[in-house]
Amino acid sequence: MNFPENLRYTKDHEWIRLEGDTAIIGITEFAQSELGDIVYVEIETLDQHLGAEAVFGTVEAVKTVSDLFLPVTGTIIEINPGLNNKPELVNSDPYGEGWMIKVKVDNPADVDALLTSEAYSVLVGN
Repeated sequence: MNFPENLRYTKDHEWIRLEGDTAIIGITEFAQSELGDIVYVEIETLDQHLGAEAVFGTVEAVKTVSDLFLPVTGTIIEINPGLNNKPELVNSDPYGEGWMIKVKVDNPADVDALLTSEAYSVLVGN
């Protein structure tokens, strides 16, 4: 499995990429493979300020529904509009077109405390 080194990861299987004080967040290749075919992504937290580990939405697969957890404290400033019509982008391109939200991060240094690709790989037994 692929866990890009330029990203940070959570124990809940989200990834985060920091660009200045904005973070792009999605779920990992491992998470999407465990969930199976994703049929719907529900995120209704636009413009909300949420704490780290708060639920920012859900992802629905054929077999299950899973909560999505925010890796760091911040305000949701954008939701990927492409997921409305093509939620399967999360399966086919989890680190690219399948991103989920953009967040204005309160403290960009919080990202450094998250898992590296190597640590995440160990967590999932890759």
